[in-house]
Amino acid sequence: MGVPDQLADRMSMAEQHEYLRSRFSRRTMMRGGAVTLGAVVGGAFVPGATARAAVPIRSTAPSAQKIDGRLVAPFGRHLAYGNDPRTEMTVSWQVPVAVDKPFLRIGAHPWDLSHRIGAEVRTLYTPAGVGASADHTQYYVHAKLAGLKPGRTYYYGVGHAGFDPAEPHLLGTLGTFTTAPAHKAPFTFTAFGDQGVSYHGLANDALILGQNPAFHLHAGDIAYADPSGAGKTADTGFDARTWDQFLAQTESVAKSVPWMVSYGNHDMEAWYSPNGYGGEEARFTLPDNGPDKKNLPGVYSFVHGNTAIISLDPNDVSFEIPANLGISGGTQTKWFETQLKKYRAAKDIDFVVVFFHHCAYCTSTAHASEGGVRQEWVPLFEKYQVDLVINGHNHQYERTDVIKGDTVTKKLPIGGTAYPETEGVVYVTAGAAGRSLYAFTAPDSYEGHEHEVDAVASFVNTKDGKVNETVAWSRVRYLNYSFLRVDVTPAPKGHYTTLTVQGIAETGDRIDHFTVARRAK
Repeated sequence: MGVPDQLADRMSMAEQHEYLRSRFSRRTMMRGGAVTLGAVVGGAFVPGATARAAVPIRSTAPSAQKIDGRLVAPFGRHLAYGNDPRTEMTVSWQVPVAVDKPFLRIGAHPWDLSHRIGAEVRTLYTPAGVGASADHTQYYVHAKLAGLKPGRTYYYGVGHAGFDPAEPHLLGTLGTFTTAPAHKAPFTFTAFGDQGVSYHGLANDALILGQNPAFHLHAGDIAYADPSGAGKTADTGFDARTWDQFLAQTESVAKSVPWMVSYGNHDMEAWYSPNGYGGEEARFTLPDNGPDKKNLPGVYSFVHGNTAIISLDPNDVSFEIPANLGISGGTQTKWFETQLKKYRAAKDIDFVVVFFHHCAYCTSTAHASEGGVRQEWVPLFEKYQVDLVINGHNHQYERTDVIKGDTVTKKLPIGGTAYPETEGVVYVTAGAAGRSLYAFTAPDSYEGHEHEVDAVASFVNTKDGKVNETVAWSRVRYLNYSFLRVDVTPAPKGHYTTLTVQGIAETGDRIDHFTVARRAK
């Protein structure tokens, strides 16, 4: 009972949001007021309302009733860096019912935690009829920390009235995190896209935890509460409860490793806000240094050691799935170039890594390549010598040769080295985190099972539709579950500093490895 097909085909994400809110909010209020008039008017339809105000709030008696806090345990803990990963961290979690006075405690030792630090609750209400579930209310809690010391490991616990993690019998619920270092030092990060809830997603999480990453990048299509992902009939099968499962699944890693997300097409959920991201803003607290917090909350950057990471929102430039096409009015691309200029000029930053959902270069038979990304951002990748581009969207592993101007400037065999200062850019599709797999037109070719093909048939999504192309840049293809590991090794000024990139299968086997090298500043 989402947006009818005949309407959705002609509607943007904002139009779908207005349709759903006018239909289901009015009907719900008429039968008893599960969503108050104040919540609807104040959050959804007032021009200029903040993104947080756009989150619908259920404020009638059922959600106001609170259970004894001693009977309620937090779950779904997940971390995210603030604007400065050396000194800022946000701890987020979920509770299954409303609780009183949620808080966080933190300290250098588990037996020496701070006083209670108050936390913010963001409540999401999804009425019956919007998707597949009955009325469902979710409570997401966030505590933003600042003034932390660089390179320091902290213990923390989350709780509420009646549930105090400092109590001896609850010390087992404590988590840890480590802030980014103040200076250049070796570190590891991991990445993938398109995880969802599954055995394979859980298996990949277990392997990622074993890599001991400083942080993890999730390149969009996070939980798949919206299974269609077309930006059209998005709410037909929408089930908000999927997020409860996802955050519980991910907690094993995300409670200790900052889980830095970027938004994909399956992350646009029309009910919550005109841009489709109101639900995500309730669930995640990300750095807020992007160009347009209202329309593009998943666009941001941060620096860890000698490496700058930039998250982009390709829904803004996607010809294939245009529900949010042009939502930034060009401000995202302008901001992106400004960031690239800043990071390339910074004396303590060597590498720039960019991650987002839709692929610039991929030969999958499902989505293949996004022409909007090639048009808007690929020239900037090349102009500013971006060191690595990580995508999802296509559910497989694929890695390109070194590319510049849509052509191969250097073949990059498994074990090879790329020099972005002079050669071009390497693109990795790491979209096999857990959802069902797609297909290639060419045979798999990966470490220990190489099958080189000089030409691969594919297509690119343009403003005029799909355009077939035959490409020479598809170097590694692996059609099974996997993720990406990147080891960053600094070097003295003038020597080569490196990114060692590995594709790792769900089995633990290595399927690809290559190096990106540039002279350290």
